[in-house]
Amino acid sequence: MKFRILLLLCVISPLSAVLAQSGKTHLVKSPDGKISISITAGATVNWSVKHGGTEVIAPSEISITLDNGEVLGKNASIKKSVEASVNETIATPIYKKSTVQDNYNQLTLTFKGDYGLIFRAYNDGVAYRWFTQKKDEITILNEEANFNFKDDDKAFLPLVNDYRNKDKFNTSFESHYDNVNISAIKKDTLAFLPVLVDVGSPIKAVILEADLQDYPGMYLTPGDGNNLHGVFAPYPTEEFVHGLNYVVKSRADYIAKTAGSRSFPWRVVVISTEDRQLADNDMMQRLSAPSRVPDLSWIKPGKVAWDWWNDWNITHVDFKAGINVPTYKYYIDFAAANKLEYIIIDEGWSDDHDLNISKLDVQAVVDYGKQKNVGVILWSTWYAITRDVDGLFAKFSKMGVKGFKIDFIDRDDQKAVSSLYSLAQLAADHHLLVDYHGMYKPSGMQRTYPNVINCEGVKGLENMKWGTDNQPGYDVSIPFIRMMAGPMDYTPGGMRNATKEAFRPVNSNPMTQGTRCHQLAMYTIFEAPLQMLSDNPTIYMREQESTDFIAAIPTTFDATVALDGKVGEFVSIARRKGNTWFAGAMTNWNTREITIDLSFLGTGGYRAIIFEDGVNANRDATDYIRKEITVTAKDKLTIKMASGGGWAARFEKE
Repeated sequence: MKFRILLLLCVISPLSAVLAQSGKTHLVKSPDGKISISITAGATVNWSVKHGGTEVIAPSEISITLDNGEVLGKNASIKKSVEASVNETIATPIYKKSTVQDNYNQLTLTFKGDYGLIFRAYNDGVAYRWFTQKKDEITILNEEANFNFKDDDKAFLPLVNDYRNKDKFNTSFESHYDNVNISAIKKDTLAFLPVLVDVGSPIKAVILEADLQDYPGMYLTPGDGNNLHGVFAPYPTEEFVHGLNYVVKSRADYIAKTAGSRSFPWRVVVISTEDRQLADNDMMQRLSAPSRVPDLSWIKPGKVAWDWWNDWNITHVDFKAGINVPTYKYYIDFAAANKLEYIIIDEGWSDDHDLNISKLDVQAVVDYGKQKNVGVILWSTWYAITRDVDGLFAKFSKMGVKGFKIDFIDRDDQKAVSSLYSLAQLAADHHLLVDYHGMYKPSGMQRTYPNVINCEGVKGLENMKWGTDNQPGYDVSIPFIRMMAGPMDYTPGGMRNATKEAFRPVNSNPMTQGTRCHQLAMYTIFEAPLQMLSDNPTIYMREQESTDFIAAIPTTFDATVALDGKVGEFVSIARRKGNTWFAGAMTNWNTREITIDLSFLGTGGYRAIIFEDGVNANRDATDYIRKEITVTAKDKLTIKMASGGGWAARFEKE
C-alpha cells in the first residue's frame, strides 16, 4: 500500500530565489491562520510562535556548531526563500486511524554556507528542522535548541532518574511526571521528551522531536529565566557490558559524525486549546519519513500472551511451570482459545549475551504454535542481538519465529539510534517484527519501519511488581504526553486489582493500582499495535468474562475520537474498527462522574457491551458490572468511576 495517496495542493511562492535582507522577519502561518511562526535571521537565527494573541514560544535562538568552527545560524545570510502549501492524505494502515491528513504551510530558508532551515505551521502545532548540503562528512559539536517561555509556566516533565554507571545518558526512559514551574526545575536536571508546558489556560504546548535518525535524541534542561533548552548525549567512545545493559564508559567531545548532506530531526511544538486534542494527535506520522518496507502484508498486529510479568505462575497443571516446552504449550493453548495472535518467550530462554546458547527447545514451541496458528516472539537484550544480527535474524526467521522483543537499550546517543534503525531494516528483510522494550520514545520510527510494532519508553505495568506511587495519575497523563510520540509497550491487563490502601508490591503475583475496569480501558486508550496480556493464562481463564472483552479489542483502528479529558485527571477515547466502536475511560485516584456523548456512532442502533466499576469497587478494586444496552448516536451515557477507576465498552452495529 502506498503511504502518500493524494497530493491536493503545492504552491511555490514568487519569493523563490529572491535574496532576503539580513535581519528581516519571515512569517509562516497555519492553514487556519491561528498559529504563526516568526523567524529572524542575521547575527543569529531566532524563532518564536504565537497562537492567536498568546505567545507560546518567545524569541529563541537556534544553531548548530561544527568542529571546524562554523556555526550554522550565526551571521546567517539568506540565499533563497521558498514558501509552499501542502494538503495531502497519508495512508496509515498500522495505526489508530487508516489515514492522516497532512496540511501545512512551509518556509524553506537556504543560507550561504550550504545549509538551511525548514519551518512548518500546522493547525495544531509547528516544527522546524535543519538541513545541510555539504560534500564531506561533518562533525557536530552541539546543537542549540531553545524553547523560551514568556512566563514561569508549569510543566509536566519526565526526569532522568536512572543513572547507569554514573553516566546520566544511560537511562530507562521511565519516569512519572514532575508537575512543576520551570523555575523550580533543578539546574542540570535532564527531562526526556515529550514535555508538556501549560502556557496559560486553555493553551498547552508539547515539545517533541520527529524523524530522529542517525542523530542523538534531545533532552531538555532549564536555562536562565523561563528557558528550556536541548541537551544531547555525546558520542560513545568506550562501552562495556553491565548486567543486561551495554553502557557507556566514556564519551567524545562531539554529539554526532554524520553525512554532510542530510536533513536533521524535526523540533516540534504541538499546541492545543483543549487537553483532549493532545490525545488524538498525528504530528509524528506527518513528520516522519515514509515507510521503507515496500510490502506490509506480512506485518500482523495483534495481542500477546506474556510470561514474564506473571512470573510463569500458571496453576492446576500436571507439570512444573517455568521456562520449558510444556509451559509454553499451555500459553499457546490459551492464546489459541482466545484468538490471540502471539506468545512471547521472555528472558531466560537463552544466555543473556549469546542467543546461540539456548536453554529451551524453541523449535518445538514454534512448531506447536504453528499448529495452533499462534506466532512466537523471542526476547533478547540489545547487546546479544547485535553480536551477529544477520546470522541471528536469519537463523530464527528460518525456524519460524515471528519477531523479537529487544530490551535494555536504555540510550539514545547517535550510535544507539543508528543501531535501532539498522536493526529495524534487517528485521524487515527477514520478515521479523520488532518490539523495542527498554527504549527511548519512538519519534516516528513506527512510520518509517512499520515492522517496529511497539516501543516502551513508558513507566508501564512492570513497575507494579516493585511498587510505585500514583500509577493511575500517570495512566491519565501519558495519553496526552508520551503517547503523542508513538505507541507504548505499557503491557496492561493485570487481574489482581487493588485500591490505593490495599496495594502492595509483589514480584511474583503482582497487583495493579486501580480497578479492573481501569485495566480493561487501557486496551482501547493505549496505542499499541502489539499489545500484551500481562497476567497469567490461569487467572485469565478464571476471569473469562474480562478476557473475552479484552480479546475482542483490536490493536489498530480505522478512526479515533478523543472524547474528553484533562491531563493527570481523566481521559476518554473512542476508536472504530470496521463497523464496531470501542471506547474507554480512566480516572486518577479521584472518584469521578463524566458524560460520554455517543454522537461518534454512525446511523442506526448499536448493542453496547459495557464494563463499569461496581458499587463496591472503592473497597474491592476487582468489583465490576457487565451490562448490555441498546444505544444510538443521539444518546449520552453517565459514567461513574471509582477511585483509580475506569469504564470500557464495545458498540456493535445492529
